[in-house]
Amino acid sequence: MQETHSLTPGNLSVKRVITTEAPWVRWTLTGIALLFLLLFLVLPLAAVFTEALRKGLGAYLDAFREPDAWSAIGLTLLTAAIAVPLNLVFGVAAAWCNAKYEVRGKAFLTTLVDLPFSVSPVVAGLIYVLMFGAQGWFGPWLAAHDIKIIFAVPGIVLATIFVTFPFIARELIPLMQSQGNDEEQAAIVLGANGWQTFWYVTLPNIKWGLIYGVILCNARAMGEFGAVSVVSGHIRGQTNTMPLHVEILYNEYQSAAAFAVASLLALLALVTLAIKSVVEWRHERQMKLAAEAPPERPGTGLKASSP
Repeated sequence: MQETHSLTPGNLSVKRVITTEAPWVRWTLTGIALLFLLLFLVLPLAAVFTEALRKGLGAYLDAFREPDAWSAIGLTLLTAAIAVPLNLVFGVAAAWCNAKYEVRGKAFLTTLVDLPFSVSPVVAGLIYVLMFGAQGWFGPWLAAHDIKIIFAVPGIVLATIFVTFPFIARELIPLMQSQGNDEEQAAIVLGANGWQTFWYVTLPNIKWGLIYGVILCNARAMGEFGAVSVVSGHIRGQTNTMPLHVEILYNEYQSAAAFAVASLLALLALVTLAIKSVVEWRHERQMKLAAEAPPERPGTGLKASSP
């Protein structure tokens, strides 16, 4: 359904076309979307917390008094604390190289960044087993020097880095490409060095995309299961992260404890979602304030007064 309005002040004609849908179409699409959210998001989350608290708050807290649970929580946080900063450095470097320089193989670099999205996490774990396992390419050398990677914390960190490193880079590459490099070139012309240009020009322009990418990367790092399951060895109290600990408890028919730990993971996901929403809200608010601010008078650095 289309409505056309014409505005003719003097000899100026402006035509505006407004496209609307019938009310029943809007309500139907909204109902379908809400139904999917209810069935595939709200109800599963509610089921996790319901099952976790089914035997009471005491049983729920008992699940976190086990040393194995604390070991799994600590290992999960440690893995995320190592993987996220490394991916932060890589993501900024990859985005900078892709957006600010014309280098040969730029398209190939972007394709490599997307590789973990197309490779199964289990396959990623097997790759590291092939490289660093006892029978792998570097296995004999590692064994001779008493270095353990597979079935140890380093292997878990490597597998987590592999499956999470696209998140920050994919947030920053299109953002930096859309911004161009005019501001950086102007800063260099005015005498800024490379570090000053990055710190005072590039970083403020990409900070919201950077924060958003870090949030997504951290969420995936804490919830990764497939790749970590292959390289961890499932050693209780040593190489089990929270997702692996949930699987072990559930297979041992300790459903209350399994759902309790799972609820902590779900709670972390909800906190991540809340932080993401706050970041988006602040970004939109900042953009709105910048759009509403009066422009500067050319050559003065002063704000133009409103009429």
